[in-house]
Amino acid sequence: MSTWRTRVCGNARHFLDLCAHLDCMPNIWAPHSWSGWLMPITGERRHRFDTNFFLCCLREPPPIQTDLAEMVDFHWSSPSEATESFFSKEIWLASPQFYELRRLENAASSNLHKFCLEHALEGAEKWLPITCTTADGLVQLYPGDELYLEDSDFLEKVLSTEKKTEEIMKEGKKLHRLVQHHSHYYSIHVTVQSKRKHIYPKNYVVNKSHL
Repeated sequence: MSTWRTRVCGNARHFLDLCAHLDCMPNIWAPHSWSGWLMPITGERRHRFDTNFFLCCLREPPPIQTDLAEMVDFHWSSPSEATESFFSKEIWLASPQFYELRRLENAASSNLHKFCLEHALEGAEKWLPITCTTADGLVQLYPGDELYLEDSDFLEKVLSTEKKTEEIMKEGKKLHRLVQHHSHYYSIHVTVQSKRKHIYPKNYVVNKSHL
């Protein structure tokens, strides 16, 4: 397999040769479009990430072979296990990854495969978070939040306030936001209804004494 990987990485056309050699074809219908994120350009970071998340439902974990380049290791975790690993600083999660894990945790009790098939008719949204810096932290605002302005003049700008995060949170009523207290401490606050028949995560706040 490593030989074939090298050939395919060198020339994508060899992927068809691989399929013919193995007499098989990839199940391109298995991954379901789950969500999309277009990260804002903020501060000194002059590049952005345009990320799409897909969900694939499996009966059991498949065998994995890493290429030791783009992927050097792997670990199967439940959403709650990954969250705990993040808080314990075993792994690091970007804010979209953390949000999606909490969303999956909220959906864990439902039939995910059936949900994905039904949700495919609605199509996945792509969000562009708005960043708001406070006196002691950072808040990412998502569509539906009362501070989220769907105006091109604001989408690419970083909002700022001299108020502390706690003050901003107490003032808000219509919330759809993630608070970054520090690199390994996020909280999620959601009081709005989800759109396009999707699932939003539940409010998730960790007691600081547990960190």
